[in-house]
Formats: sequence, C-alpha cells, structure tokens
Amino acid sequence: MTAQNSATTADAIAVTASGSTTGSTTASASGAPSPTGFSRGTLLAALGVVAFSLTFPSTVWGLESFGPWSFVAVRSVLAALIAGGFLLALRVPLPHRRHLGGLLVVAGGVVVGFPLLTTLALETSTTSHAAVVVGLLPLTTAAFAAVRTGRRPSRTFWVAAGAGAAVVLAFAVQQSGGALSAGDLYLFGALLVCAAGYTEGGRLAREMPGWQVIGWALIGCLPLSLTGAAVALSFEPVRLTAHGVIGLLWVAAGSTFFGLYVWYRGMAAIGIPRASQLQLAQPVLTLVWSVLLLGEHLTPAAPLAAVAVLVCIAVTQRSAA
Repeated sequence: MTAQNSATTADAIAVTASGSTTGSTTASASGAPSPTGFSRGTLLAALGVVAFSLTFPSTVWGLESFGPWSFVAVRSVLAALIAGGFLLALRVPLPHRRHLGGLLVVAGGVVVGFPLLTTLALETSTTSHAAVVVGLLPLTTAAFAAVRTGRRPSRTFWVAAGAGAAVVLAFAVQQSGGALSAGDLYLFGALLVCAAGYTEGGRLAREMPGWQVIGWALIGCLPLSLTGAAVALSFEPVRLTAHGVIGLLWVAAGSTFFGLYVWYRGMAAIGIPRASQLQLAQPVLTLVWSVLLLGEHLTPAAPLAAVAVLVCIAVTQRSAA
C-alpha cells in the first residue's frame, strides 16, 4: 500500500505492446502479451502489492525512532538517492518538458502527500484501521481516472464505488466513537492526493518506464526533501532503535522505490484490470502484518469492513473491464 495502490481503468495506464517503452513484456504478433510476459507481469504486480502492504507496519516501526516530519523527509531523501543511482548508472536522459507537469502531480501525490498524511494519521490510528480506510484507494483512483481519461463507467461501477465509500465511512465513524477523528481526515486526504498521483503516473507510464516515473518524481522532490529533513531533524528528537531503522529503510527502498518499480512494470505488462484484481489482497495482507509484526488485536469490524470493501472493488473491476 503506499504508497501503496493503482488506477483501475485500462486507459489510465495500459501500455500497448507496440508502443511500450517499459520493455517489461514480450508481445505476440497480435499485440497481446506472451504467456511468459504475462506470468512475469503478474509476478511483478504481486510483488508490488506485498511491498505496499508492509508500508503501514513499517511506518509504525519508523515512528519509534523518528518524528513524523523527519520520517517522511528522510525516507524521501533515501528513496531519491536510490532512484538517482539507478538513473545515473543507466544514463537515463532527462524527462521531456511535456512530462514535467505530470511528474509534479506524481511527486505531490505519492512522494510527499500520501506518505506525510498517512504517517500523521498513524500517530493516532491503528494500522488495521488505516488499512481498511486506505483500502478504498482503488475506487478513489478509478474516479480520478474516469475524469482524467474522459471515460464513463457504468452505473454498476458507480453504485459499487459508492457502496465501498459508505462502508469505509461507516467503519471510520464507528471506530472513532461516532465522529471522524483527525487521523481519519488525514487518511481521506491521503486517498485523494494518492489517487491523483497514481492516475497521472499511470498516464506517464504509457510514455516512459514506470520506474523512471517514480524515479524522476523522487529526484524532483530532493531539494524539498533535503531541506525538510534538515529542519525536521533539528526540531524532532531521534531515538534510533532496530525497529525504527528497519521501518525507515523498508519504506524508502521497499515501498517507495522497489514497490512502485515492480508495480508499474507489472501493470504495463498485464494491464490495469488484472493488476487491480491482485491489489484486492492488499488491505487483508496489511491486517495480517498488523497482527504478526505489531501485535495489534483486530476488532470484529475491521476484517468485515475490509472484506466488504474488497467485494465492492471486485464489482467495479468487472464493470470497468
């Protein structure tokens, strides 16, 4: 999850075999992915889902050592250094000017907005609570993608999307004692900015390899990240622990760079509808990690709400395919 999550319409990110720049699949003469390319794409997308599902537990670990602002800034700096190393080693040319606006949206959504808002939320919300709320991300992204691409999803799609939103809203209100908490507001804000970033990243992934999309977005944010890290570290205390260091390294290298790298490549290979079906497992995986890694005790409402959201997402996938 982190950013974790994806656009859910084929036009948003699907890359045709003849025009793909990702090099992630081998096309048949008809333009469809070969069995080998399809299997590899499925594996890559699944790896992305696993990487994203660990984001929230890793963030909770990271907050043992860092303040929220320091954590987000330092993770962005580390991820940018990793991305920059790959870009330099492969001598990737600078992105075209026409891509800069889209990269700015990706940076604001998945590099800055989503990590910062979810980290702030996790100071007061449990990982399981956040997993259920952010499980709505595929539906939110679908709405952004519909507006961005001009497609008109069916009425069934919108009914299922609305039902999923209602389930999450009811869950958040019930868990927060009858009113939305500050953590819930952070999470809903994270949904919006991340959906915008994923939608625009999906559009850019049709013109450049997906890992370059997130790579250049991270590099573009590096001046801001370095400044933010310097300021935040001077105000927020740092108490290094094993959990804190592991959490920071994972969200920087695993979730932010590796996760988005394999996720975008997987989507380019197998298409959004199939990739999104794999992401249905993400909220459930995060619930499992919250128990195994953090020792959280799930309320009965958490798995029930997660399953209800998955059903709604599955309906939207079928109606949008």
